[in-house]
Amino acid sequence: MRKSKIYEAKYKMDRDANVFWAKRNIIDYIWKSANLEGIAVTFPETEAIYNGVSVDGCSVEDIVKINNMKHAWQFMLDTLDYPIDYGYICKLHQIIGANSIYNAGYIRSVPVSMGGTKWKPELPIESVVKEELNEILNETNAMERALDLSLYCMRKQMFIDGNKRVAMIAANQVMISNGMGVLSVAQQDIEEFGEKLIYFYETGKKDEIKDFMYEKCVDGENLTTDLSASNEKKMNYSEEYYKKKSKEYARKNHNLEFQKEDGLEL
Repeated sequence: MRKSKIYEAKYKMDRDANVFWAKRNIIDYIWKSANLEGIAVTFPETEAIYNGVSVDGCSVEDIVKINNMKHAWQFMLDTLDYPIDYGYICKLHQIIGANSIYNAGYIRSVPVSMGGTKWKPELPIESVVKEELNEILNETNAMERALDLSLYCMRKQMFIDGNKRVAMIAANQVMISNGMGVLSVAQQDIEEFGEKLIYFYETGKKDEIKDFMYEKCVDGENLTTDLSASNEKKMNYSEEYYKKKSKEYARKNHNLEFQKEDGLEL
């Protein structure tokens, strides 16, 4: 048996900084989460859908799913002070599954099969789910709480579909509210993540995938506001700083080009 590992926060931001970072990169996170669950959209397509632009070649179903993820992220960012619980997770699923998933927002009552394995999750029992969630959410280490919550939601398969999307957004409520960055699986890591996830499904052993997520799937910057400045100066400084950092990130990941904003040198 391995020695218990301590998962410390990899990034330390104040909440406003983390929210700003998430909003500046939200299309990237939606795109990655969609691809993680097999929604075959490109980054430009995701960006266009997010911005309300019609996209040729995308199915109506995929457009609905991307818009639902946009709304779920907006809901999550607006409710960071809400104590996450069973009801909150069901609400997230209701938003994610609107006009897309049968019985969205309600715990499933039928069996489901998992791609890549013969393993099948048990039917979830509401009272048991609530008890197990409470145990996870009472964990004092916020990073561990976020990782365990995401993994629990994926393996428990509370809903007929959309469980990974729910898992990532629910975990990011914990991440962002504690200024720890954003949990997101990069495109180049999806295959390895999937292999480790199947092993976790089949065995219930989470150490390997939990370590993987901690090492490779936590995104962010150590952003802080200038607390010594006046409120007005602090906001001006932080906004420019966050824009620069976010655009550096976007360029690195997507080779996007940006125009200067408000005289900001990039």
